[in-house]
Amino acid sequence: MRSIVLTKGVPDFSEGAVSFDEDGHLERGKTPTVMNPNDGFAVRAALQTKVRHGGHVSGMSMGPPGYADVLKEAMGSVYTDDSYLLSDRELAASDTWATAITLSAGLEKYQEEVGEIDLVFAGFKSADGETGQTGPQTAWAMDWPIVTHVLALDIDPDERTLRAKRLVEGDRDEIETVEAPLPCFVVTDPEFQPTYRKASHRLTHKRLRAETEERAADHDDHLTTWSQEDLNLDPDYIGLDGSPTIVSSVDPIPKAPSEREATMVDPDEETEMSEVLEEMQPYAAGAGD
Repeated sequence: MRSIVLTKGVPDFSEGAVSFDEDGHLERGKTPTVMNPNDGFAVRAALQTKVRHGGHVSGMSMGPPGYADVLKEAMGSVYTDDSYLLSDRELAASDTWATAITLSAGLEKYQEEVGEIDLVFAGFKSADGETGQTGPQTAWAMDWPIVTHVLALDIDPDERTLRAKRLVEGDRDEIETVEAPLPCFVVTDPEFQPTYRKASHRLTHKRLRAETEERAADHDDHLTTWSQEDLNLDPDYIGLDGSPTIVSSVDPIPKAPSEREATMVDPDEETEMSEVLEEMQPYAAGAGD
């Protein structure tokens, strides 16, 4: 069983240091980056598959050199065997379409040089784009079946099929069970929870964790970087030139105004504490509703 888990770096908005160029494009190389939160569910699904069925799991991402840290994080959590970074200035400012073209080229090169892929795991959507398009578009480019909103799954290696429970949202949410042949794309739902019911699975999980700690410490030794030329990509179909999406402008999200005024009180000052007590007494008596 050979799997790929796709992961992406997204701006760490908590740092407050998101950088844009003069045209409104996100400068990822100058912005603190973390793993896309929704990719964590894809990571867990890939790990569950490795624990239950064995095999080889690779992490793959497209982005600037700094995304190697995101792949290293994936190695530490999904216990990937190796990492592949698709990185080149020609790929900058790609929308979901150009990203899917690049990722599909990376998957095809992987199959040519490493081995045939059985499963590709992708997150539901990214925290920066919120489109949910990249996984399905990449599956379309590969002409592979795709199962989305996956809540639970298992593999039949002999029949080479995937059986999954997926969430169907509508007037009333329902869960349906579907089957798909391998190779197949799996897009996990945020409700996905891995299960390890057998003692052998839990022991395997523990063993893989121990093995990966040493591997992740030397992540660069397990990282392969492919450029635009390595992937043999036509410049007209990648990066900004190959992106039909047009961003007219980007506005920073303003901080919410404070709705309350705060008064600093020294607990050692009797007068100030008396004022606090006087202010609170009506509420304690039920008169301040």
